[in-house]
Amino acid sequence: MASAPTFQQLISPDDVTPQLRRALTECWVEVTNAGDAAGFPFPPVDVATVASVLDGIINLLSPDTSRLLTASVDGELSGWLNVRRDRFELVAHWGTLHHVQTRTAIRGHGVGRALMNEVRRIAREEMGLEQLHLAARGDVGLEDFYGRLGWKEVGRWPGALRLAPSDDRDEILMILAPL
Repeated sequence: MASAPTFQQLISPDDVTPQLRRALTECWVEVTNAGDAAGFPFPPVDVATVASVLDGIINLLSPDTSRLLTASVDGELSGWLNVRRDRFELVAHWGTLHHVQTRTAIRGHGVGRALMNEVRRIAREEMGLEQLHLAARGDVGLEDFYGRLGWKEVGRWPGALRLAPSDDRDEILMILAPL
């Protein structure tokens, strides 16, 4: 990797340019079609399918409830995620991460770790959150990656994800607290 990642936070649908929307879509297609767990369990997916779901995420962007965080290396999108929170006072102190992903060619160069550290900072300092939650697909090593970043497994839904007739995976529930 030539340089450290730079981050961009998107808090409104107007923040997402057509070029960025295209890059986010291409990244998500690439990650999914490589077999990674990023929101589409049954590859292959195409640009139209992913763009439709991405548009739904973009349309809900708001500083208080839903933000996109992107990481770029040398001006090229290298990863992104979505952090959300519910403003209902009972649960407003925590948020959830969705669609955490990095481009396959840059894996192992610290972009994922940097992206997760930056979202932790944003959640704590800008959104006023005390905890982050996520759900990860079992049997792909994600719990080890998150564990190295301080996340703790708090439970599992055994066999919750059916990828094929004889391929059920656990859904692993994780928390990062305090931020």
